[in-house]
Amino acid sequence: METFWLGFTLESDATFGRGDGVAGLVDAEVQHDEYGLPMLNGRTLKGLLAAECAEILFSIERALPAERVQRWTTAAQGLFGNHGSRADAVARMRVSDACLPQDLREAIAEDARLGGTKRLSTLDSLTAIRRQTAMDAAIGAPQENTLRASRVILRETPFEARLDFADQPTQDELALLAACVKAFRRAGTGKTRGHGRLVATLYDGANGRAITDEHFARFAQGAQG
Repeated sequence: METFWLGFTLESDATFGRGDGVAGLVDAEVQHDEYGLPMLNGRTLKGLLAAECAEILFSIERALPAERVQRWTTAAQGLFGNHGSRADAVARMRVSDACLPQDLREAIAEDARLGGTKRLSTLDSLTAIRRQTAMDAAIGAPQENTLRASRVILRETPFEARLDFADQPTQDELALLAACVKAFRRAGTGKTRGHGRLVATLYDGANGRAITDEHFARFAQGAQG
């Protein structure tokens, strides 16, 4: 198995929603583990990367002849599977949940096992609750009964996710993956309002070296018109 890591750090507050709220507290709760540490589901993360890949392929299809596009279509299928099929059954890349750095998770988990930090205290230390209302444009005032509370993960919070391949990925697959990582700039709800901005980097799983730029350079060269 070949392993790479995707690391990203929030540049603005983000809500990685879990699809529900907590009665009397928030209307939109963030995904978090049993220790109160925020996370982003691996399936969701893979979907975000696949969406960036689709945008990249669309641009390539408009700029390159069909025979050169096929090279990158094949790489995309290797990474994310065939569109319309059971992607998890055919894709070579497996994406884990994106979590806080392992050393921090282990320290908090150990403290919790010893009866120290509680889940809600940990969650509160890494997040904040933001409240907003919908505005009535006609009168310039808040609409009635539209106050909504959402929990947000604070900016500068780092995350990491494992990217596992059953065998060595091709150079084209790594090049396209690097392009997807560079294009991956937002996650979570409220992206159109400036929430969830992030910067992401691809790392070699063997030595922890950042490899985004070197693989992206290969993609840029191969995708030139």
